[in-house]
Amino acid sequence: MVIERSKHSFFNEKMPVCALGGAWLSFCLVDESGDGKPYGGLRYEVFDSAGGCYKGRLTEGGFAKLEGLCKGPVVLVFDASSETRVGYYSTLQQRKTYPLPITDLQIRAEQTRFSNTNGRPTERHPAGEKADQFYQVEVSDLVRHIAHLPPVTPTPHRPKRHALKMMADLGFGPPQPSFAGVVLFPDRHTVLEVRPLRALRPILSTQDEFCALNLYQLALFAALSYCDFGQAPPNHPVDEVHFPLDPSVGNLFAEQLAGYQEAWRIDPDHPQRFYPLYEDVPYSRRFEILPFDPELYPQNRPALGDEQEHPARLHFFDDEKFGTDTQAFITHHEEVILISVRGTVSNADVLRDANAHQVAFADGVGKAHEGFYQAYRAMRDFVLHYLGQFHIGQRVIICGHSLGGAIALLLAEGLRRTPDRTYNILLYTYGAPRAADAEFTHGASTLVHHRIVNHNDPVPSVPAPWMNTTAKLWVPGAITLFSLPTPGGLLFAAGLVRFGGNPYQHHGEQQHFMPIVLPDGTHSSVLWKPGCESIQEAGCNRALQLHGDMPDRDNLLKQLFQASQHFMTASYIPAAWATLRRWQQAVDSNSPLVTAREFEWLDHALETMRQQLRDKRRELARRQPMNDRAYEHHEPLNAEIDRLHTSRERLETLRWRRLEARDVYGSQAQAAHLQPSLKRWFSHRENHALPQVASIPAPTQTEWGRAQPLDIDAIV
Repeated sequence: MVIERSKHSFFNEKMPVCALGGAWLSFCLVDESGDGKPYGGLRYEVFDSAGGCYKGRLTEGGFAKLEGLCKGPVVLVFDASSETRVGYYSTLQQRKTYPLPITDLQIRAEQTRFSNTNGRPTERHPAGEKADQFYQVEVSDLVRHIAHLPPVTPTPHRPKRHALKMMADLGFGPPQPSFAGVVLFPDRHTVLEVRPLRALRPILSTQDEFCALNLYQLALFAALSYCDFGQAPPNHPVDEVHFPLDPSVGNLFAEQLAGYQEAWRIDPDHPQRFYPLYEDVPYSRRFEILPFDPELYPQNRPALGDEQEHPARLHFFDDEKFGTDTQAFITHHEEVILISVRGTVSNADVLRDANAHQVAFADGVGKAHEGFYQAYRAMRDFVLHYLGQFHIGQRVIICGHSLGGAIALLLAEGLRRTPDRTYNILLYTYGAPRAADAEFTHGASTLVHHRIVNHNDPVPSVPAPWMNTTAKLWVPGAITLFSLPTPGGLLFAAGLVRFGGNPYQHHGEQQHFMPIVLPDGTHSSVLWKPGCESIQEAGCNRALQLHGDMPDRDNLLKQLFQASQHFMTASYIPAAWATLRRWQQAVDSNSPLVTAREFEWLDHALETMRQQLRDKRRELARRQPMNDRAYEHHEPLNAEIDRLHTSRERLETLRWRRLEARDVYGSQAQAAHLQPSLKRWFSHRENHALPQVASIPAPTQTEWGRAQPLDIDAIV
């Protein structure tokens, strides 16, 4: 009898199934509050154990009930493609490269919110208390293509994947290469609580004007550029990729922020927590790391070998072809494309970049530092390829530290002049050396560039305006400078030969961190625009040119012993954080940017510098009788003394200046999400309000971490 029944159609090739009918089941999709309305009207498919397919829509309350089913487990899926044909979802679905398989379920989940502000799963489930079966599910549990969706968050109420695997092994469900869905059981009511599909997105201002928000946020991203991308496997992935390395670029964007985790690590060796300001956004509006899905995208297929595309290759530039060791990452959302450039850190490539010889800037006007220019040319096509696929009018924000800042400047100007394309570029650099000559600087005058200098950071002092030579003689001097400062400095100076032509010149509007000591002995800084390239160094360089083009290097040697002021996690980031807090407090209390005590301290420092230049002028006058040529040599010194006077006048205005919210937060000042974002940021003890003036966090023993090297190639 059993053998005869095995021939009936309700048996499949592998195993007989129950022929009994009359089963029922019901299910309801709810958000974390227990409300089913966010999913009302959603289209679903149910596949039973006899191969039957049942299609329908959820009620207004997110409920569905099926009767007359074959007794046995069924598979529930919500794989219907989004019907949205306008807006950003449509853009993502219809873009030429990496179109996303966005479902209606995904869009609905993106409109729900977490019950816990930190995104952690809820512990109380009101809708599940009356259910026979309760699951906490992700969108990726219920749809077929999941490569573009975030990693699953573990919870005690996850659906059992072995049940789905069993169904797939038995051949139940829809015919498809990858089996998807949640297994439900007959004669039961099941509640599925769908985890909200939200992400955290670092806030950036898109306005031209400088703001404290971008100062701090982009300092963090400039430091992040020193980290690896962190993809596993790093090359030639077969079916999926992961980003387990923390900190890394891929882990931050594809794992933590996509999973609604507040990431803070940007340096593996530095324990100080610096949280970016994050806004809560629908998942599709996060900073995107593109999906890897060989089934959907032919360019991801392993058979392509070295031509295979994958996230690390699309988002991360680590130069091997040209050997410049330049590194950068790029990512985007619908308003911003973010590019962060790292400088050279490997010893093998130091000598290549340590070359102050000037070469023509082929993509614009003027001449550029040859080593920096080679690095820019190495990464140019990588950036243009990305922009060609994903630029839809966003503001292109570029940042970089040290040598990375110099490369970022050349990249920004090259992109600005790209034929037949219009890129709206905003540039922030930190501790960047001079990258090009005066003609380049004049030609790039309309490029918006905020150049940050931390007090006596040595790197922005080089290449000096009179440096235009090959590395043959003076690079060995620069290398020995660190082990044998005195003979190294002499050899370094002996190799500097002026060949004429336009001098090196900084580009952009300088923002200068001026250090101060607070009454309680803690260290802080005041950020301001002094009006000259470097308060101490600019005048000295002009004076030093008077010695037959053989400059006295004492000033550079002194700066090198203060090299910690160049590091990101030890200097620039803490100073940027302190500036953000200082400006926030100034707005909240309607107080001036500097206190009377701070003004007195800074004014004394400026007057001291001015007196040093006067002393230098008197010394030169004693050495050289006054004549026409001597007057030519004294003129730059007089001009710098005047500039310092102007700087003191600028400082005076800070005593009375009142900041507005736009000075602090830029284009985000009136955004609806700003206050919730600030509340989240201030919830961390590291960002609690401090006394009247925010002090810089004390350095730690590990402040010399990976994200803060002193780029020898940037110095020389």
